[in-house]
Amino acid sequence: MDRYVVFGNPIGHSKSPLIHRLFAEQTGQQLVYETQLAPLDDFDGCARAFFQQGRGANVTVPFKEDAFRLCDELTPRAQRAGAVNTLSKQADGRLLGDNTDGAGLVRDLTVNAGVSLSGKRILLLGAGGAVRGVLEPILKENPASLVIANRTVEKAEALAHLFADLGPVSASGFGWLQESVDVIINATSASLAGELPPIASSLIQPGHTVCYDMMYGKEPTPFCRWASEQGAALVIDGLGMLTEQAAEAFALWRGVRPDTAPVLAELRRQLA
Repeated sequence: MDRYVVFGNPIGHSKSPLIHRLFAEQTGQQLVYETQLAPLDDFDGCARAFFQQGRGANVTVPFKEDAFRLCDELTPRAQRAGAVNTLSKQADGRLLGDNTDGAGLVRDLTVNAGVSLSGKRILLLGAGGAVRGVLEPILKENPASLVIANRTVEKAEALAHLFADLGPVSASGFGWLQESVDVIINATSASLAGELPPIASSLIQPGHTVCYDMMYGKEPTPFCRWASEQGAALVIDGLGMLTEQAAEAFALWRGVRPDTAPVLAELRRQLA
């Protein structure tokens, strides 16, 4: 039986085993998928030991950059992102690294939610690894502009410079922005701490602006609650992104793309 895991620390909360079990049942694939707690000081050793027999792995915080360095080969989007969330053992034993986060986000927005990003003014909150992983796929959708806002503006500027060849991307501090935009994507970890990024409510045009939080929970995240209170046209959490990035990984490993709709519906049911 082919073995797969998700590496993380902590990892007990992960929905990935459930998602991939549902994908496997739906597509008739025979596999085992489990969580694996990797030690903070030895991700490499843990991953190499698993791949003695294992076929593939997902990687979550805080190991995506460690996984990037571990790979023998990288997909172009992983190379761009500087981070890997999907590892695949090739026939020759070499490790291929991919990053499916951005594709998962874009698919959740454009397919599941029906939001076109083409020609839109997009604001991306944060400048960490989560942002780096989604910049290329978002810019491929041809937005009118993409602003990266961060508490430390220098980090946002560095990312904007790095991806400037792909489209109209710029940097900003949180407090510099006042004018409304079409789409706001929260890629900060503020929701985990029950906090909000310090941005102006005027950024939301009631009945028009779409707000997306990469985090999710049983209850709406603080960012989703705030966006609803400001009259956002559509408020979306990150559960769909989680499911879609998993489907990308599953397709890479098994050569078949699962239908995400029933899996996402089951996740919502269990979360409720």
